[in-house]
Amino acid sequence: MSLIRIMSFMTFACLLPWLQGCVAAAAGGAATGAMVATDRRTAGTIVDDQAIQVKALHAISQNAELWKQSHINVLCYNNVLLLVGQTPTENFKRDAEEAVADISKIRRVHNEITVGELSSLATRTRDSWITTQIKTKLVGNKDIHANRIKVITEDHIVYLMGLTTPEEQVIATDIARAIPGVDKVVQIFESAP
Repeated sequence: MSLIRIMSFMTFACLLPWLQGCVAAAAGGAATGAMVATDRRTAGTIVDDQAIQVKALHAISQNAELWKQSHINVLCYNNVLLLVGQTPTENFKRDAEEAVADISKIRRVHNEITVGELSSLATRTRDSWITTQIKTKLVGNKDIHANRIKVITEDHIVYLMGLTTPEEQVIATDIARAIPGVDKVVQIFESAP
């Protein structure tokens, strides 16, 4: 082989990892575009939902005692905010809801925080696994677009949110109920236009 060919091959070999990243980024961008195209929310609402989640966690964390003594997660879909987790007192549960009350663009808050002991690390790990299994089955189901439904599991209770048809609601709920370890499925759906 000529020196030029060897140098070209070496250069290509060195650049390959970065080129693969570019291909993945391009594919990811195309997939994101396809997901936005099948989402029933506007692009503005998608951005608002993400901002609401960040603002809600920040607002709750500003109450140091509430944050330290509680385990709280938030999820937002179509400007509807869901609060889940555990806190030791009814006052903390109210404080969490009050903390997010003034965040702009929230249309409704579902406060599903339970008063009691905080879930263990093992329970939280199991909850994450349940959520992963549900999302995987939603992605693999040809009768539903997975990005139309948000899923979060807290203490073996699955919460489903989305802008859905009645048929999509049944499919998603049946998928969630079939996962081992799910104690209950809570539907926070809105009817698709």
